[in-house]
Amino acid sequence: MLPPMSSASFSSRLGRPATYADLEALPEGVKGEIIDGELYTQPRPRARHALAGTTIASEIQGPYRLGRNGPGGWWILLEPGIELPGSPEFAPDIAGWRHGRLPELPDNASIAVVPDWVGEILSPTTRAYDFLKKRPFYARIGVPWLWYVDVEARTVTVSRLTDGAWLELSVHGEAEHVRLEPFADIELDVGLWWPGPAEKK
Repeated sequence: MLPPMSSASFSSRLGRPATYADLEALPEGVKGEIIDGELYTQPRPRARHALAGTTIASEIQGPYRLGRNGPGGWWILLEPGIELPGSPEFAPDIAGWRHGRLPELPDNASIAVVPDWVGEILSPTTRAYDFLKKRPFYARIGVPWLWYVDVEARTVTVSRLTDGAWLELSVHGEAEHVRLEPFADIELDVGLWWPGPAEKK
């Protein structure tokens, strides 16, 4: 039996490697991931978290997946299911793969290739988990680029994996137009990632 849910993400500490059955047993509205054999859970993203993720994905999709005013050549996915040895199910908020490393998406299976880029949307209930668990995990598996999008602070932090450690390259604020690696061919309007005054009503 799984331990009671809390409002913050936590390790279930099952005393054994977690399985898909443990994920399927989670209550509705709870997201689970298995990293290094351990089950972690957190509440499903709320509206402002989801808005940032879908807006970022939509800005990148046209130029980088469809080749509209951009180079194309990428898959950009929201919460993709990824399976790696010892970690049979984890799902970044947004992730991207170059076609050269992932020529086709699998039909009915998890993706078994490390992403070329990951974007995580920070919220009060996921912040510690994203920094303390997923950040070192992404470095260990070799994700080259990592963005942290902080909905509360309205900032995006861009990091590149260098010699096995994260090198923070830049932090940008809520209303900037910027070019962010690995998508520097296009200018992104960071101000669109947050709800405006009319949307807060």
